[in-house]
Amino acid sequence: MICYDDDVIRSEAIALLGDLLRIDTSNPPGNETPAAELLQRYLKGAGIESELVARDPRRANLVARIRGTGDGPTLTLLGHTDVVPAEEPNWTHPPFEGHLDDAGYMWGRGATDMKNETATRAVTMALLARGGFKPRGDLWFVAQADEEDGCDEVGLKWLRDERPEIGSDFSIDEGGGIRQELTDGRVMVPINIGEKATLPVLLTAVGEAGHASIPGAADNAVLRLATLLERVGRYRPKRRLLPETRRLLETLIGSLGDDLDRDLERAAALDPDTRHDLLALFATTIAPTRLRGSSARNVIPGRASAELDCRVLPGTTPDDLVVELREALGDDVAYELEVLEEPTGGTAAPLDTALFAACSSWFAEHEPEATLLPVISTGFTDSHFMRERFGTAAYGIWPVRTTPLDVYHSGFHNVDERIHVDDLVLATQFHLYVVQMLIG
Repeated sequence: MICYDDDVIRSEAIALLGDLLRIDTSNPPGNETPAAELLQRYLKGAGIESELVARDPRRANLVARIRGTGDGPTLTLLGHTDVVPAEEPNWTHPPFEGHLDDAGYMWGRGATDMKNETATRAVTMALLARGGFKPRGDLWFVAQADEEDGCDEVGLKWLRDERPEIGSDFSIDEGGGIRQELTDGRVMVPINIGEKATLPVLLTAVGEAGHASIPGAADNAVLRLATLLERVGRYRPKRRLLPETRRLLETLIGSLGDDLDRDLERAAALDPDTRHDLLALFATTIAPTRLRGSSARNVIPGRASAELDCRVLPGTTPDDLVVELREALGDDVAYELEVLEEPTGGTAAPLDTALFAACSSWFAEHEPEATLLPVISTGFTDSHFMRERFGTAAYGIWPVRTTPLDVYHSGFHNVDERIHVDDLVLATQFHLYVVQMLIG
């Protein structure tokens, strides 16, 4: 197996991540091409073939490959290059400076979401190539644009059709790897195997318009909407157990009983800080977000609406969601429901795969106190596009050991985002091992 000392990895990962952090790829507008070009130059230095693929020349994706012999499975390492915008005045260190402090933390927008992962996966590719790695199946590296917003469809959703050859048997992306210490002393490391689907719905209360100076002569749709939203807030969707979440629950508490609510309470007690995250994996969530009422202050509206951000479990259809919403809303207040778009997400990968086994093997050897915990994400990652288009067994994991949990999570889409350089080393060693175990 090709191996490298930690010091070699540390210096290379720090340099590449620092360069990436200094490129402002805030999305919108994105402008990811300079980051893709940086990664292309870096990989070229290791003799790796690559190509910039762009629907918009300012927003290129990078596709790179170490060719395999053709007698083994294929693997794609993913990492998006865009980041969410940063409000610079509130940062301890400027968000696009790539500052390395004396304590070993690299600061900058994207340090944890997810230029850290993109950099270490590129370093993994380069180190393997320099070591003469000859995989049995193709090893791909994709640095995609437009993950954070996705509206322009210049990233992986577009790229998978433009370059279908990146479709692989397995892929690794973001979404897991943060150690969780349970109240019973056990250590869990989540590995993302899927995600819920987003399924937005417009709820419109129907009343009768009138002049605001005579409210009694109208039937204010805003007040009707307030009644409906209060019901949404009180409603508790029915919890359901899927094959993917059964494994999660069994890993946490062992054998399951005949009362799912009781089992979930046992599991939630093991890590009270993640209680809400856990419970959201077993039911629909419904969150009112944007409101619409009258177009004029002196007009009582006959219609008032709220957009509901609904996240549903894999396999849930729009019709299923509408039935659930009608149960929550009742039938004594006039309203209309409109599903605003088709579900996005809602895919999951199987667990009985060689990639899951390789990840488990690394943890057994290097962090034997930790257990892999398969989870479904409440959010969304680009892994969905690989599962949906190619049937890829796509997981999300990037091991973190040194960066404290609160520091890691507090930086997501927030000020003072930072990562400890020891975790760059750890994650690169993880990828070197898993890649070689899987396709070496």
